[in-house]
Amino acid sequence: MIRLSPDGRLYFRPAAFVGAPFGRDGQVERLAGGLLWFSAYEVVVVEGGRRVAEMLVPVGRIDTLLAGLSDMQAGAARNAITRITAPRPPVTLGERVLRLDQPQVMGILNVTPDSFSDGGRNPDPVAAGVAMAEAGAAIIDVGGESTRPGAQPVWEGDEIARVRPVVAGLASAGAIVSIDTRKAGVMDAALGVGAHIVNDVSALLWDPLSMPLMAGRDCPVVLMHHQGDPQTMQERPSYDDVLIEVYDWLEARIAAAEAAGIARSRIIVDPGIGFGKTLRHNLALLNGLALFHGLGCPLLLGASRKRMIGALSNEAPVEKRLGGSVALALHGADLGAQIVRVHDVAETVQALRVWRGLRDEALTPVIG
Repeated sequence: MIRLSPDGRLYFRPAAFVGAPFGRDGQVERLAGGLLWFSAYEVVVVEGGRRVAEMLVPVGRIDTLLAGLSDMQAGAARNAITRITAPRPPVTLGERVLRLDQPQVMGILNVTPDSFSDGGRNPDPVAAGVAMAEAGAAIIDVGGESTRPGAQPVWEGDEIARVRPVVAGLASAGAIVSIDTRKAGVMDAALGVGAHIVNDVSALLWDPLSMPLMAGRDCPVVLMHHQGDPQTMQERPSYDDVLIEVYDWLEARIAAAEAAGIARSRIIVDPGIGFGKTLRHNLALLNGLALFHGLGCPLLLGASRKRMIGALSNEAPVEKRLGGSVALALHGADLGAQIVRVHDVAETVQALRVWRGLRDEALTPVIG
């Protein structure tokens, strides 16, 4: 039994994953209605904003753990547990359906001259996006403003001019298109020509018009954690406990979106790897990634070609980070991420198909 102070709280991270649920009734839970099963929760106890304890609790003993909490604290804990196991339903986007019971690939298509990896390298961006879709990307993420560290803002009119024809071309070709922008005007223009999803690195904070705009639209929106802005975010990022602080920040942004009229069922969350984080912060978020399922929203992981890969591999330049990018995408799949945002679509899709084959075999009952 555990006793918490009045401001104490429990956080739950699915852990002790197992290959299959067969013969383990009452001992395992299914993660977010997907292809993964786990047998324990890592329970993090936070009081006064600080971790005071961590414990590994089998799923069958959670009720015993919660029995010593106040009604309010136990209710909050049960809500998180319910959200961890609740299926993420498919999303209907026009004539397309995005399934979230398995990892999906979001292909990155930057129509910018200065993005950190592929700026200025797409002379025919519509053709490049179609090729990504043909290679297996479920979503094409179109961006007209670089948000790499140190990047300068782009005037809204220029950004619209960059992205609108590309979004229109991809949508007419039958692709699911997301628009990667912080600006309400760009969101509105892209949605007007066929975009299906808004992906906002500022979590609807940069432009005061973006929240009411999205409240009036019936489409998914990605809320990404960040600290600072692209001009300053990597100068001195600081956290006392990055995993808990990012979780709390995203929880607060979900609450703000719901209060504005955006249903939780339309929200996707992204912990924001590399956006105001050091290498150590990024690694802590990646290791603790499964904690974010407690928010009850699909989880997007964007770590492709990022600086942390170079830092861990002899300062490999951007164009030589494929192996690390695929490794991180598979790590995300292993921890239940529903969407991985990548530059290298064909290679990541192939890796995930092999991953899916392993999971399908593991989930096939052995008869005999």
